[in-house]
Amino acid sequence: MNSTQEILVENLPKALADTAYMVLVSTLIGVVLGTLIALLLYLTENQLFRPSPVVNAIIGFVVNAIRSLPFLILMVVLIPVVQIIIGDPYTPTGGAISLSIAAVPYFARIAESAFAEIDPGLLEAAISTGAPTRQIITDAIFPQALPSFIRGIVLTIISLIGYSAMVGTIGAGGIGDMAIQYGYNRYETGVLVVIVVILIIIVQIIQWVGDWIARKVTH
Repeated sequence: MNSTQEILVENLPKALADTAYMVLVSTLIGVVLGTLIALLLYLTENQLFRPSPVVNAIIGFVVNAIRSLPFLILMVVLIPVVQIIIGDPYTPTGGAISLSIAAVPYFARIAESAFAEIDPGLLEAAISTGAPTRQIITDAIFPQALPSFIRGIVLTIISLIGYSAMVGTIGAGGIGDMAIQYGYNRYETGVLVVIVVILIIIVQIIQWVGDWIARKVTH
């Protein structure tokens, strides 16, 4: 018991900080770039705007190609790339890069689905007023898609927390690394139990907050 307490006191704060860093960075990059890609997919497919089947097919292929790889395989494939970018892929920053690349296409499809749920009649009315595409995006598309958009961000964060645990398999830090080093390799069952409980609590809080925000912004 004393050994478990010592391990948790010495290592848990840094492990949680590393996980938070990786998840926050990858969520920010994933949401920003994923939203831009989703808009391209939506606008190039929707007949109300300027459909471009070729552009849509190319972007869709790249998104699906990255999404088709399980994260563990994607992470291993990206190790040489991350090494070129930052020098050491076995760090929280290296893990954040891998998570970001996985998050972008993941969130892109979620955001695209949120945009697809918008009532076409609303868009037709906005277009008929002569509003430019930029204004339609900011004043019609985003406000209408916002509840689904927020739920998609929550889903992405929760998924990235799970992915960040896999980063621990290559020793890049975070709570997954701690679980493997101490809970698995050193047979400290108490460490594993505490980590599992913490993850459950974190996910429940994120889900509750996300659902609450989504309800508040629902029109």
